[in-house]
Amino acid sequence: MGWANAGLSLTLLGDRAMARLNRETFGRRGPTNVIAFPLEEKRDLRGGSWGTPPTPGTPPNNSSQPPLILGEVVISVETTRSQAAENGWPWEELFDFYLIHGILHLVGHDHDTSETEAAMTARTWELMDLLREGGG
Repeated sequence: MGWANAGLSLTLLGDRAMARLNRETFGRRGPTNVIAFPLEEKRDLRGGSWGTPPTPGTPPNNSSQPPLILGEVVISVETTRSQAAENGWPWEELFDFYLIHGILHLVGHDHDTSETEAAMTARTWELMDLLREGGG
């Protein structure tokens, strides 16, 4: 993705803890598969000014900068396993899919419109294909 110096936090939860997080964060009942928390939502992740939304997928432009912490991705392992079983996926592959989805949120992607959802889905599958080919 071009983010060689970027880092993130990954938290794995069970459904009970994920349901509580989902309720406290979004006011939604029950667990969800993945939630992403960008560390600095309003910062231009390209290294520019504050207050400018990041361009999705644009890496920082200064490699001499210290590692950039993008934020946190939280995944429910229980939900991932059950959804994988329901859809006939290996659970580890669905886990990778949710991790990529969460990372894309951290770098500025979203799915709040049909256009942004299509772009995010396409990028997710592109990155999944790289993983499958051993290029990730």
